[in-house]
Amino acid sequence: MDTVIQAYRFALDPTPKQQRALASHCGAARFAFNWGLALVKDRMDARQAGDEVDVPWTLPRLRREWNLAKSDVAPWWEENSKEAYSSGLDSLARAFKSYWDSSHGRRKGARVGFPRFKKRGRAPDTCRFTTGAIRVEPDRHHVTLPRLGKVRTHESTRKLARRVEQRTARIRSATISRRAHRWFVSFSVELQREVPATNGKTSIVGVDVGVRYLAVTAGPGLVAQIEENPRALSQNLRVLARAQRAVARRKPGSKGREESRRQVARVHARITNIRRDALHKLTSRLACSHGTVVVEQLNVAGMLRNRCLARSIADASFGQIRRMLTYKTNWYGSHLHLADRWFASTMTCSACSLVNAKLGLAERTFRCAGCGMVMDRDENAARSLANLVARSGRETLNARGSDVRPGDTGRTELKREPCTEPTGKSGTALSQGRATEAEAEPMSFRLQPR
Repeated sequence: MDTVIQAYRFALDPTPKQQRALASHCGAARFAFNWGLALVKDRMDARQAGDEVDVPWTLPRLRREWNLAKSDVAPWWEENSKEAYSSGLDSLARAFKSYWDSSHGRRKGARVGFPRFKKRGRAPDTCRFTTGAIRVEPDRHHVTLPRLGKVRTHESTRKLARRVEQRTARIRSATISRRAHRWFVSFSVELQREVPATNGKTSIVGVDVGVRYLAVTAGPGLVAQIEENPRALSQNLRVLARAQRAVARRKPGSKGREESRRQVARVHARITNIRRDALHKLTSRLACSHGTVVVEQLNVAGMLRNRCLARSIADASFGQIRRMLTYKTNWYGSHLHLADRWFASTMTCSACSLVNAKLGLAERTFRCAGCGMVMDRDENAARSLANLVARSGRETLNARGSDVRPGDTGRTELKREPCTEPTGKSGTALSQGRATEAEAEPMSFRLQPR
């Protein structure tokens, strides 16, 4: 049994009065965030002018300043839970920390800018509770939150309630949020989960993600399967454009414009739900059905710079697939292997490991000049990924610290340039006993849609 932190998210069915209370708490968190940011900026300006003032960067110092000034700046503060204001200040302290870590090179990823003020209607409505009455009711259809009381849930909470009753889970915090027209509550839970050492499966599957298909999976002894791409955004672009035109026609500040904006939010929420559903089904099936899952470490940020494919790549959500597989393979006892970012899975023959560096993006069929194999390029990429584990022995590290997994022919997963094969194994030569490429007997495989 391992102790893990897991989130449980439930949709709420609050009454109109509770909806106003939920919105009030989120507004209080936003107000505290903006107040703290304004205070820090004023203190920074004063310090620039030569005054000796204290700039509160951390949560304890921000909270101390808030307690001293809340009666003057927010005389209505007692209408909401103190956790609402603490949530806004905590978000501000985290934003400051991310900014400083990014500025000093202690944070990976894109550069994080200085925090900006949150505007109502643009910033997400969210509020976090860490103390007070936070529990799941025994009737499986209500939750209790500080100052909000008992709120009905749209779906059953039995999965979390059973663990709490069995004393294998402890609720750490609760976060309320609004997405389009619906309110949600997310519980951060510390629970005891039995993590199996293995799921009893020995199959190795390679996963080649793409735009045309969400993923193509294949491996030794496995029939290639196609996971259709739902194209959540592309399929709803016309509906989204129609809703956005309705917003543009409305008078700014009118009730009609506000209703049109809510309709746009509903369309975006539907797109998100369709995409999330497809990704969860795919990753759960892979983690449960196979012993080892091999995926690529794609440079998604670099791929998004292609203005012709950026929207389709973002719609497919490549990064989410790898993120979900990371924790699901741990839950279900399977193993996740990440291929090297520079491994040319599409250009590498899955039968003889010969690299075809001249394979263009428009070519949908992979033809190997060495062994004469003919295969769909996506299936070949998936099988090449699976071969990284299937053909390797004990994993070692090279001088650069990356995995080295030699194949049957002695080639590693590192990309080779054309005409750099070992002597007697030229990249353009045919296999022995075949005079021309036309006489070679092709190995044809057909993708099986799931």
